[in-house]
Amino acid sequence: MSVGTVYGVGLGPGDPELMSVRADRLVRSARHVAFFRKAGRSGRSRKIVDGMLPADAVEFPMEYPVTTEIPLDDPAYNEALSSFYEEVSSHLATLAGRGEDVVVLCEGDPFFYGSFMHLYTRLKPRVPVQVVPAITGMSAAWTASGQPITWGDDVLSVLTGTMAEDALVPLMEAADALVVMKVGRNLPKVRRALERAGKLDRAWLVECASMAEERAVPLTEAGDRTVPYFSIVMVHGQGRRP
Repeated sequence: MSVGTVYGVGLGPGDPELMSVRADRLVRSARHVAFFRKAGRSGRSRKIVDGMLPADAVEFPMEYPVTTEIPLDDPAYNEALSSFYEEVSSHLATLAGRGEDVVVLCEGDPFFYGSFMHLYTRLKPRVPVQVVPAITGMSAAWTASGQPITWGDDVLSVLTGTMAEDALVPLMEAADALVVMKVGRNLPKVRRALERAGKLDRAWLVECASMAEERAVPLTEAGDRTVPYFSIVMVHGQGRRP
């Protein structure tokens, strides 16, 4: 029996029309489809492909055991996720070992802050794995802002909102152009760090880029409300221009 392949398929930032031709083909022909989701939710990646999957596709929801219930720096957080990734990887490897191809749906690009990376490192030594790249969420976000993110020799820095405030500030100060991922509940901290770095007045907040609920506003006008997980803060570069 031939061994199947696990495909980590990048779906792009959220709009199905921004998927690659290859991603579209794999999704529409999938026999087995796996996707991450929070317990009790349908899963963002699964929503993106609504109406695209074959009627007889076997779905495998991979439900995170924790999301925000345990602090990131608590050893229990890594332990829970490590066991989870090992368990679902074993299931996917078993399917591939039976000769089945499996499509793993990935928001954005699989190799850019994606959960699929944790499956990839576990699956690669065991079964064939292929990765389908995609448009990243940050690319859709700066497009939504209506401004180029980099000019001339600008250096783009990508940070995560989960970092400590004191660690964010010097990196923000040194950046020509800046993207902050994983904002969500970290927005107040990100705002404080930008103010300390002297860049709050140039920062933009983009929520759900390329999706129906897309919203792009200067960060100073965003207020103190809770923002969706799929939110990105950016500071556009002002580098050399002809």
